[in-house]
Amino acid sequence: MSRKPDEFAIHIMLTTGHREEVRFPTIQDFQKWYSTELQPKADETGFINVPIKNIQGEYMVLRPSCVAAIRVEPIFAGSIDRDF
Repeated sequence: MSRKPDEFAIHIMLTTGHREEVRFPTIQDFQKWYSTELQPKADETGFINVPIKNIQGEYMVLRPSCVAAIRVEPIFAGSIDRDF
């Protein structure tokens, strides 16, 4: 029986050596942001917005050309759901 992740931690590694983490509620939300915001502008040096979940008044922007790697980590916060 497979479990469903509660959210996904997205680790963004930058060419400067910095690492940032943002979270998305579903993998589909991440894929939508990646395919509409980051991927089409991969070679650009202008800033794009990165959504930050549950942090009011705070935001992050980055230059798409500075993204070296992305790691997607499923986060399981609750107990295992059991079907009887």
